[in-house]
Amino acid sequence: MRNLMALGLCLLFIGQNGTAWAAAADQESTPAQVGYGAGSAVGTLVYTPAKGVFCIFGAIGSIFALPFGTSSAEKVVGTTCRGTWVITPEALKGREQVQFVGNPATETAPKK
Repeated sequence: MRNLMALGLCLLFIGQNGTAWAAAADQESTPAQVGYGAGSAVGTLVYTPAKGVFCIFGAIGSIFALPFGTSSAEKVVGTTCRGTWVITPEALKGREQVQFVGNPATETAPKK
């Protein structure tokens, strides 16, 4: 009897989670989801190598910024290597912004 009660409670909780997942899911058709997923994969295959080359050139450029201080070199690397690296379905839908050039890291503590 105890096992049957435990099984019933488990099924009850699983059923409620399934309902919540179904309600939270997008109301898109399966072909649309597959299309966005495929577009995301192809977009990432094209975009990521270009972003990698940009990041490498930024790292090389930061060497030339070192005479002006390490903070300048960090800003160059931060600007070229931060940002979006993967194209997501949300970016294809226009809900997420793709940032090829990232924001450099902001300083958290003032220099003394």
